[in-house]
Order: sequence, then C-alpha cells, then structure tokens
Amino acid sequence: MTVGADRPEPVERPELEAVPETALWTLWHRALEARRPDTVLHDPEAVDLVDRIDYPFAERFGTNGTQAQLQALRAACFDREVADFLAREPRGTVVCLGDGLETQYWRVDNGRARWLSVDLPDLVALREKLLPPGPRQRYLAVEATEPGWADEVDRSREVLITAQGLLMYLPPARVKSLIAGCAERFPGGSLVLDAVPRWFGRLTVNGRMRSHGYGPPPMPWAMDAGERDKLRTASPAVSAVRDVRPTGGRGLVGALLPLALSTPVLSARRPSVTVLDFAGRG
Repeated sequence: MTVGADRPEPVERPELEAVPETALWTLWHRALEARRPDTVLHDPEAVDLVDRIDYPFAERFGTNGTQAQLQALRAACFDREVADFLAREPRGTVVCLGDGLETQYWRVDNGRARWLSVDLPDLVALREKLLPPGPRQRYLAVEATEPGWADEVDRSREVLITAQGLLMYLPPARVKSLIAGCAERFPGGSLVLDAVPRWFGRLTVNGRMRSHGYGPPPMPWAMDAGERDKLRTASPAVSAVRDVRPTGGRGLVGALLPLALSTPVLSARRPSVTVLDFAGRG
C-alpha cells in the first residue's frame, strides 16, 4: 500500500479533549520517532498522518525524543505479539480496543487477517476520515467496555485482542470486568494490554504529571509490573499471564533498558505490557 495514497485531506482541526486527545499524543510521538533514520519503529503511516492533520502537535506536546522512543518501544511490543499471532493464525482476527489513530495494521498486517477497531464515536469518525478501512478492516463506534462489540467478531477464527493505551483510563472495576468478558467470550484467545506503574498513576490522578504544558488525563487503574499475576483473579478463564519486555533501544534508553529490566526493584515498578491467554473450549 502506498502511504497516504488517494486519501482526502482533512478539512478541519480535530477537536478532541481529555482521553480522546491521547490518540493524537501517541500518534505524534510515534511519528517523531519514525522520522529518525535510526528509528526503533518503522511507521511511515504515522508520519504521513501527522503531516496531513491540522493540529499544533509540537506546540501542544513538545518534541521529547526520549518519550517518543519509549512510546515506539511500547508499540513494538504490541507489534511483536500481533505478528507472532498472525504467524500462527494467518487468517485470524485482531480486535483493537481503543484503537484511536494507531497505525499497527500498516506495520504488521499479513494480507489475510481480519481487523476490527473499536473506539468512541468521535475517534472512529476521525479514523474513518483519515484512515479509510480496507476490505479486511472494520471500524466499530462503541465504548470498549460495552459488551456489544464482541458480537461483531467472527468466532470461527482465532482471536487476539489488544488494549494499547486504554485500560489505565478506566476505573479498576471496569478493567476487571473487561478482562473477564474477553476471557469468557473468547475461549482460546488472548488479550495484550499495557499498564502504567502505581507511582505514575498517582501522579496523573493528582495532576502532577505535566510535560511541555500538557498533562495526561487521570489514570485511575495502575499496576506495577511485579503484580501482573493478580490479573488471573479477573476470571477463572484466564489461564496464563506473560510479560512482554521491550527490546532494542537507542542511546541512553538502549543503555539503561537492560538495567531497568534486570534490577528487581526497578523491573517490578516499570510500565508493562502483558499477555493474558484464555482457556479453550471444554
């Protein structure tokens, strides 16, 4: 696919606030990293989107290269899990909850899988405008915590669900309910999710996490990486829990990442990406 080919230019600036605006924040940081010749995440689609969207990205979010690289490394963790799933199940379905302006489809699609993007109506409308779906893509305008989206998934195919940059914005009870619903409605499937550590979540709730004048919305659900096994308590149908660790990295991030992952006190309280596997039928 040619990046940006045959797509209409946006006619107005996106008006997003609070949690929906984080879709622009993450897009900007992926594009910022992807522009580098030594990037850790090849994402030309994100670069094209930023160039086409009428929005003051740099003025609003700043140009922190370290933050951009960390966001790209997080996205790469999800990409790796999706790519591994599609290698095993080339005709499977990838369900992306809270998809925003994520461009993972263009990074890892295998030409045969089905993709379902689930997000709030205003974000789906923006996504349809900027990233019109292809024949194997569907966009569904509904809250990820509403159970109705699961009825739109073809159960004859294997399913992988992703929740990237989503769960931290939900109350803990809704996180548990969402995990349980996925585990019980998609036997044999998996869910890939990320979490911020508790210290970070507290800073956002207290309004003390600001960068370049931008402060992220409160993150009421947080989980230290060392607590991931507690996710089993969401449902008896959660059969396995696995840590997904970032790899690579450049410069100071690349030098410090192995230390952060190997030092117990740091590793247990870092941002995390986790895979939950669900028990099969019968």
